[in-house]
Order: sequence, then C-alpha cells, then structure tokens
Amino acid sequence: MFSNPSILTKRLVLRLIVAALVIGLSIELPASALGQSAGPDEFGESDDSPPLPDDPATIMAVVGQSPILWGDIQPKVDSRIAQVMKEQKVEFTDEQLAPARKNLARGALTQAIQTKMMSEAFLLDQVGTQAAEKRREVADMMHSRARQVFFDNELKGLKEKFETEDLTELDKKLRETGSSLRARQRDFADMMLGHMYMKNKVERDPNVTIAEINAAYAKNIDSYRHNAKARWEQLSVMFENHPSREQARTALVAMATDVHYNEGWKEMARAKSEEPFASDGGQHDWTAQGSLASQPIDKQLFSIPLNKMSEIIEDEQGLHIIRVLERKPAGVVPLADLQEKIREQLKQEKIAESQSKMIKDMQKKVPVWSMYPDDMPGAKPLRPRIASRSSN
Repeated sequence: MFSNPSILTKRLVLRLIVAALVIGLSIELPASALGQSAGPDEFGESDDSPPLPDDPATIMAVVGQSPILWGDIQPKVDSRIAQVMKEQKVEFTDEQLAPARKNLARGALTQAIQTKMMSEAFLLDQVGTQAAEKRREVADMMHSRARQVFFDNELKGLKEKFETEDLTELDKKLRETGSSLRARQRDFADMMLGHMYMKNKVERDPNVTIAEINAAYAKNIDSYRHNAKARWEQLSVMFENHPSREQARTALVAMATDVHYNEGWKEMARAKSEEPFASDGGQHDWTAQGSLASQPIDKQLFSIPLNKMSEIIEDEQGLHIIRVLERKPAGVVPLADLQEKIREQLKQEKIAESQSKMIKDMQKKVPVWSMYPDDMPGAKPLRPRIASRSSN
C-alpha cells in the first residue's frame, strides 16, 4: 500500500527528488555558455514533449556518431528517485512520479550529451579530415588508454568504497546504485577524453597584464569609491527600559563615570549597556558615513576628536556616549589594494570567454539529435527508435 501524504507533502518531496539528482559528472560547463533553455515545467504539468520510452534500447540521442540509450539514463534516474523516497520515508505511484522522473531523465540526458560532445570533439581533433576508418582506429586506441587508466586508478577507489575485490560483486553493488562496472568504465572514458579536450581548448591560467588591470580599474573606478568611515565604541541606555528620561540619563552618566575612573569600556558595555552591540563590548566596526539609522550618532562620529568620550547624544531610541577609535576620509580604494582581486576577476572572465568559444566551436563540429532538442541548443529532433541489441 502507498502512503497518502498531503498534497503539500507530495509536492515538497517531488521537489526534493528533482533537486536531489546527482548524476556524478565531473566536467562542469557554464550554463550561460551552453545557452541552456529553462526546460519543461517543474512537474511537467504543461509539458507536451515525448514520453519516456519503456525499452532500454531506445536511442534517446545521437552525438556525432555515438548513440545514447535510455538504458544509459534510466538506472541512474530510478535509483536516485528510490533513494530520495527511502530517505523521506514516503512512497508514490508511478503516475505521481512520472513528471519528476521525466524531468530527471531530461537533465541526465543533457549531461550525457554534453560529456559525449566533448569526447567526440576530442576524437575529431585527433583525426581531422582523415577517413572514417582512421577515426575508428584512433577512437579504439584512446578508449583503450582510458580503460587502462580506469583499471589502474578509478577501479581501486571503487573497490575501497564498496569494500570488495571481486569484480562480479562490485558490479552487483554498482547496479544497486543505478550504475554498473561497464557503465562506469564508459562514462570514465568519455569524461577523460572530455577533460583532454577542455585542457587543449581552455587556458586554465591565462595571463593578465598590468595594462589590462589598469584599464579595468579605470573603467570601474566609481565602484571603488567609498564614503568616510569610522569605527567606535558605545554605551547606551534605551528609553523603553527606564521609567523616565531623567532616570535613563542617570544610568548612562553612572556608566560613563565608572569607565572614566575604574572600569574598561568593553567590560562596562557587556555588563550594563543596552544597545545591540553591548555583548561585543560596545565595539562597532568600520561603518560608512550616512549609513546609520541614528543621525545624531552619525553626525558625532565624524566631528568629535578621536579617542575622546563624547557628550551625551540623544536620539529617538535613547541616550548614548561614544568614543571614536579610528576614522578614514572619503576616497578611492588604491589600485595596489585591488590589483590581485582585479587580476583574478579578469582571469575568470578570460576562462569563461575561452569556455564559451570552445562550446560554440564544439556545437558546430559535433551534430546532436535528441528526443528533447529544446534542452540542448543546436540539437535537432530525434525520432525515437530502438537500437540494435548489440549496441553499447
């Protein structure tokens, strides 16, 4: 029997299922560079795209010369849904889960297409305009190398994670998570070739010249301007905490007298001050002129001498005594203080630009057909068909 949670709980858990999908790809591309569409309605309620297939051999997409089957996607999706439902201790009918399952499948398919595109683009770079036979030869060689790396490195980690040295047992445990040894090996090969493609096309540590830093600083100079600012310590009494203003004043004068003759400011603030920063010893960090709610305090902060106790300051909330510890005039943050920050910003912009160019070149080079072409810019519609049972 299925439990019958409220409509709100059902929608919440469906949201959790959608949000919780982690396919495990390690190749990250900027969504802006990919130009990804928003995708279907969150729960598929207004979605008129094709339904998910039943046959695992159904071809969901073709990337270059490589098909992506429903069987490559389905185990990951269904395993993740089952995991989230188990964690949330709730069950749903297949009909209730269908919209979330479809959304997850489309997201997984898009990730698989992206990874496969880079793998295909890498192989095309290696063979150029040579014959198809040469391409197959290079593809076999590169996948053979990737398999060797998988067995030399990745497999060791999987054995440790699942606590087994037996490959049959390991495959069984992977299938319980929606994967398999063969699928992990295939995905690893695609990701490895994809990383090699990115490494060749994207400069990870581009050079940023002093001239570029100076130009960026000058262009954004207004954002580096700042008002005068000050930091100070404060003692306060709030009118709402005392029967009369005179009694409030008496309490504040007593605090100030004790600070002047006996107590430290921080100790007195923690013991008797009534403002929000009392627990911090009345210490107020750098604050820009004009940003305080209390205009009387703001005015005194930028007029009284440094390190001198102020007269009693009155505002709508209460009475205050302050001591300004340090002030800085209005001005512009020097380039020397910002140089490394600007350098890093420009570096990230260059990397993003390089990634965007790589994506555009890749989309021109590698054709894509998909059951859900709206999810992948440049993809052409694919009419679902069943692959040969010998297809991988």
